[in-house]
Amino acid sequence: MPRAEELLASVFGFTGFRPGQAEIVSAVTAGRNTLAIMPTGGGKSLCFQLPALCRDGVTVVISPLIALMRDQVRALREAGVAAGALTSGNTEDETDAVFRALDAGELKLLYMAPERLASGGTLNMLRRIGVSLIAVDEAHCVSQWGHDFRPDYLRIGELRRTLNVPLAAFTATADAETRDEIVARLFDGTPPETFLRGFDRPNIHLSFEVKDNPRRQILAYAAARKGQSGIVYCGTRAKTESLARALSDAGHLACHYHGGMEAPDRRIVEERFQTEDGLIVVATVAFGMGVDKPDIRWVAHADLPKSIESYYQEIGRAGRDGAPAEAFTLFGPEDIRLRRSQIDESLAPPERRSADHARLNALLGLAEAQLCRRQTLLAYFGEDAAPCGNCDLCDTPADLFDGTEAVRKALSAILRTGEYFGTGHLIDILTGNDTDKVRARSHDMLPTFGVGREFDKRGWQAVFRQMMGQDLVRPDPERHGALRMTEAARPILRGEAEITLRRDTIRKAKAGPVVKTLVSDEDAPLLSALKARRRAFAEEAGLPAYMVFNDRTLIEMAEQRPQTLDDMARISGVGAKKLERYGAAFLAVITGETTPDLHPARRKLAGRSAGDLYDRLMQTQTDLARGADGLEKPLSCSTAQLAKLAEQRPANLEALTRLLGDRRAERFGAAFLDVLQEG
Repeated sequence: MPRAEELLASVFGFTGFRPGQAEIVSAVTAGRNTLAIMPTGGGKSLCFQLPALCRDGVTVVISPLIALMRDQVRALREAGVAAGALTSGNTEDETDAVFRALDAGELKLLYMAPERLASGGTLNMLRRIGVSLIAVDEAHCVSQWGHDFRPDYLRIGELRRTLNVPLAAFTATADAETRDEIVARLFDGTPPETFLRGFDRPNIHLSFEVKDNPRRQILAYAAARKGQSGIVYCGTRAKTESLARALSDAGHLACHYHGGMEAPDRRIVEERFQTEDGLIVVATVAFGMGVDKPDIRWVAHADLPKSIESYYQEIGRAGRDGAPAEAFTLFGPEDIRLRRSQIDESLAPPERRSADHARLNALLGLAEAQLCRRQTLLAYFGEDAAPCGNCDLCDTPADLFDGTEAVRKALSAILRTGEYFGTGHLIDILTGNDTDKVRARSHDMLPTFGVGREFDKRGWQAVFRQMMGQDLVRPDPERHGALRMTEAARPILRGEAEITLRRDTIRKAKAGPVVKTLVSDEDAPLLSALKARRRAFAEEAGLPAYMVFNDRTLIEMAEQRPQTLDDMARISGVGAKKLERYGAAFLAVITGETTPDLHPARRKLAGRSAGDLYDRLMQTQTDLARGADGLEKPLSCSTAQLAKLAEQRPANLEALTRLLGDRRAERFGAAFLDVLQEG
């Protein structure tokens, strides 16, 4: 795949593919129908953008959100790629410019929302412009089982049949039901070439914490990461507003976002988040798929997400540039009750509610995990993994104990009170708390009254929470949240099974937040200076900072400290266009010196072995400009000729003469061949 690899380096500035990308790019470029399930932030976009450049014609990209499309188009244009979008958010001038580029055959990628396919003129336009490939981003939206169903996605299969072109579908999370529906809807049931890539995002540190004054916990977490871009997800609109105010009062750059805001206000937040460094957005899940900012350093959940798929999707918005990132989740028994009741009270059919309970169970299992969290998370997606060394339970192993006796006491209290009470009353019974409510129901006469004095109220709350987390008990919505025992608990109650619980979440040791840094202390001042230079360029151009260079690229610059433009070109994320536009300025920040500009022909070779060859050919030419004896008439080759020699490396005098002509071949041929053969 030499063409794709060459464009990967020259356009996007990457020296190699991420794991799994090369095979997908090869399949899509070859025109095979493709379904790729890749981790969020795993480089899905490149898997259709690169084939679009390799193939003739226009690639149509169906994407669900205007903000996402606009960001990708801007990033592609920054990299020198001809891309455009037809969205309802376009101005008339923007739309006219896209149509002119299409009519002139200049556009390689055309982005549009699925809703546009309902327009009668869209199909005729797509036929006229010579579409050769359809790419579908966020393909799970085609599925009733997916978490963002969009009915207009159902038109895409018909579009593929009508245009008779290959289709490549991409998504980050798709369980078996969703995958089956994608194949049925987009590919008429004929299985495409499918790539199920690992779901691991090893750069994200995973941690969970039991709620204990959650506002204080979030403020402490953010304080330890001051100046880093983050998202805090909340379960209610009101909480987003109050928590954003609290963060602002604590000196953070913070704002809120939820679906109840007016559209212009939401757009202002989206724009600020893309362009401002270090902004924290406190949001409901309405702040979702459109978030494509690669240098979000952390995602926190102030409330438990609704399912393990939602959790995976939401934490996946952190660290898309591959640099270190973090995911922090708070949870408590009220979260579990809320999520259970939302499922039980929904209008979904019974099999859907059952599946939703199973998804929630998987997330609760992750929250109450006793071993490596990443192992637990990846096991849900069918992957085996070794302990990751990058989660809270690998940092500090859980303190486990045999909780069988405690769980039996709790289950006995539930059954002896008719499964009609919540945790508060049950804990009063177990701890022997002689309340009016206990006496009024004669529950102080039960055999279980006072048998649980080994734990205080907070300890029993943790036991009941872990029991809910392991789906041994569920709140009954018809009995106002009273706990009912599940079938999974019966073997424990009968003495046929044992259960292990975590003591550390019962007696949680308080620890101060650890301040997280992206680079060593030695490199931190340089990284700050590089970020300041990036911010100046971004503000001048009206771009999000990451479109100049993302955090990962700046981190590599700070650590590697390139000294020349050739060195700079070898930094991941520095493509030819960005090297031309920004290379010298960032090099000056690193070296403290102004860098002589390179001839454009030479700059195109920067960072490649051909660049070194070019320099040696240039020196050889200088030595022989007046011939071997220094007495002949001056003669030289053009920079374009030297660049061609360096790239094509002719192996003999005949091939070299075809590039240089007789006169120059006679003067320089033998010496140039010596240089080329050495190189």
